[in-house]
Amino acid sequence: MKFFNVKSVEETIQIINQHIHPIRETVVLPIDEALGFVLAEDVASGEAVPGFARSTVDGYAVKAKDTFGSSESLPGFLQVSGEIKMGEEARGILMDGEAMYIPTGGMLPAGSDAVVMIEHCENLDGLLNVYHQVAPGENVIRKGEDVQEGASLLVRGTRLRPQELGILAAVGITEITVYRKIRAGYISTGDEVVPYHTKQLAVGQVRDINQMTISSLIREKGGEVLFGGIVNDRYDDFLEKAQEMYGKVDFLVMSGGSSVGTLDFTTEVIGSLGKPGILIHGVSIKPGKPTIFAVADGKPVFGLPGHPASAMVIFKLFGELILQRLSGEKSSNFPNRIQARVSKNLPSDPGRSDYIRVRLESREGEWWANPVLGKSGLISTMVMSDGMLEISSEKEGVLEGEWVPVILFR
Repeated sequence: MKFFNVKSVEETIQIINQHIHPIRETVVLPIDEALGFVLAEDVASGEAVPGFARSTVDGYAVKAKDTFGSSESLPGFLQVSGEIKMGEEARGILMDGEAMYIPTGGMLPAGSDAVVMIEHCENLDGLLNVYHQVAPGENVIRKGEDVQEGASLLVRGTRLRPQELGILAAVGITEITVYRKIRAGYISTGDEVVPYHTKQLAVGQVRDINQMTISSLIREKGGEVLFGGIVNDRYDDFLEKAQEMYGKVDFLVMSGGSSVGTLDFTTEVIGSLGKPGILIHGVSIKPGKPTIFAVADGKPVFGLPGHPASAMVIFKLFGELILQRLSGEKSSNFPNRIQARVSKNLPSDPGRSDYIRVRLESREGEWWANPVLGKSGLISTMVMSDGMLEISSEKEGVLEGEWVPVILFR
């Protein structure tokens, strides 16, 4: 099989980073609609969180020094001078030798600097027996301990997860400026491919697995998908559909037809969409060597292998990076990964990066990667896998027990 411009994994990542730039169009959204969007501005806090010192336990607000030396055998004695109500301002000042009952989350009264847990003391008609000493700040969250007023809260390029939305809510921010979602177009190719919802297959037909898997990966990364349908192996039809989709989306993806064959027009079609054209035709990787990456007048075009496992592996490695670059999300060259020990020897050819599907297993506090072997056309191997083990191009394989990087499937 002939490839025109084969690159290594590292070169492919570098080319993507060089040629793909963020789309800076923004929208303002209520924070309850902003999950998964990428922040388009730096955000600072206009207030402290919490806005007052508060207790983390049910107990008694005290001056810590008044409890020093207290123990089960020799308790300290304090006078209970009041009670803090939940959701109300603590009134009055705690004096030396005094304590006030306080619930979890209650506001510390002026003069106190710690809370004795209710389990460590006993109220006998207003006389508090303290059986455990506390240090200043114990069982207390101080004002601004979570977020200080004026502090940098979030930076531009942050993808908004539930925890980011939570901290925005904590400081009273109800709307946020984000980058709009990336519109990705997807086309399947091949005379043998039929819609995945086809009930009865004719001999030689296969359902369109890649439409489901690749579209789902795009949505999982925060993009929107426009499906262009299944295109047959005729040049004019393929070209017409590619040009139509190219004009509607920010990122065009197609699968099948990325190898060289008599009915394969992918290279010619992609090359006709704009300049500079095809930058990569073939990646030194297994699975997924027949991969095409092009830039057409600033817009990325990605040709995936037709085999389902290969297509998913390649999109995880490079398609998600393209989406990340387009979305303005803070850059990271690789998907989420962990270190694990490999459970068996795995050979590899130098000069080629290998990505082996693996199932993760916990053994005595360590992750072990068990290879899930199978051909690149088998979707079942992806179902059985938690991630893919990487053998870099300079290695001739890995040995049983060796620590290896594993890119996680989310």
